[in-house]
Amino acid sequence: MKATAKAHTNIALIKYWGKRNESIILPTNNSLSLTLDGFYTTTTVAFDDSLSEDRFKLDNQLIAGDQYNRVTAFLELIRKMAGKHIYADVESVNDVPTAAGFASSASGFAALAAAGTKAIGLNLTNQELSQLTRQGSGSACRSIYGGFAEWEMGTKEDGSDSYAVPIAPADHWDIRVAAVVLSSTKKKVSSRTGMKRTVETSPFFQGWIDSIPNGLTQIKHGIQDRDFQKVGEIAEANCLKMHATTLGANPPFTYWHDTTLAVMQTIQEMRAQGIPAYFTIDAGPNVKVLYLPEHEKNVEQTLINLPGVSDIRLSKPGQGVTYL
Repeated sequence: MKATAKAHTNIALIKYWGKRNESIILPTNNSLSLTLDGFYTTTTVAFDDSLSEDRFKLDNQLIAGDQYNRVTAFLELIRKMAGKHIYADVESVNDVPTAAGFASSASGFAALAAAGTKAIGLNLTNQELSQLTRQGSGSACRSIYGGFAEWEMGTKEDGSDSYAVPIAPADHWDIRVAAVVLSSTKKKVSSRTGMKRTVETSPFFQGWIDSIPNGLTQIKHGIQDRDFQKVGEIAEANCLKMHATTLGANPPFTYWHDTTLAVMQTIQEMRAQGIPAYFTIDAGPNVKVLYLPEHEKNVEQTLINLPGVSDIRLSKPGQGVTYL
C-alpha cells in the first residue's frame, strides 16, 4: 500500500483570500491560477499495519507540531473515504521554500492527496481529488491540474461543489514566470492567520470581494486569446487589491519587504521602457513576474542585479499531478 506522486505549485492570478467556512476550507470567492513547472513537491505515502501512528518526514526531517497535525488530519480524511483505519509513513521532498509565499502547501497537499488516495486503493477522478485536496490547503485544489485552473467557490454548505476546474492546458500558451526570491525565511503571519484577520476586521474586504467577478471574466477571455497585456494588467491589479486588504486589518500587517517594493517599481520601469512584464505576489515577500519568452534574458538580468534579490527561478506552465 505505497504510492509516490509529484505536484507543482501554482501562482494565483486572481487571488484566493478569505474563507466562508474555516473547517472544510470554503472560499469567499472564485480564484484562478497558473501551475508552474519550476516548483514542486514529491511525496511517498506507505500505509503499514505495523504502525501505531502516522509518521511524517519533510526534506528528511521528522516533523511534529502544527505541520504534523495538518498532515495526519488530512490522512484521516483519506482513511474515512476508504473505510480503512491504517497509519501511514509519509515522506515529502519540497523543491519550494516552505511558508515563504511560494505556495508550498499547494504542491504539498496536492502530492499528499494523490499519493495517499492511490496508496490506500482509491481511484478518484480529478474533480474528486481536487475537492478532497481543498480540505488540506485551499490553493492546493488548483494544483491537481496543469496550466490554468479556476477554483469554483461553490454554494453548498458541504463543499461538494467547491473544487478546481481546468481552464487551459499547459501547452495552450508559453507564458513565463520568474520567481524573485527575496526571503526563504518563514513569514511572521501565516496565510491562514492573515486571511482570517482580514476577513474579520478589514473594512476593505467587501470591496475586494465585489471586484472579483469582473476580473475573473476578463482574465479568462485574456487567457483564451493569449492577450498578455490584458492578463498581466488584471493579475497585477488583483494582487494589489488583495494586499491592500491586509493594511486595513486590525492589527494591520503586510507581507512585503523593502525589496518587494523595489522589485515592483523595477517591473513598472521596465514596462515604461517597452518591456512587457507584470508582477503578482501571494502571502509572502517574494515577487512573481509574468513575461513572454522573448524577454526572458532581459527580465532575469535586470532583476538579479537588484540589492536584496538572492535568486531568480524561471518557470513555464507546469503539468498537473503525476504518479511516479
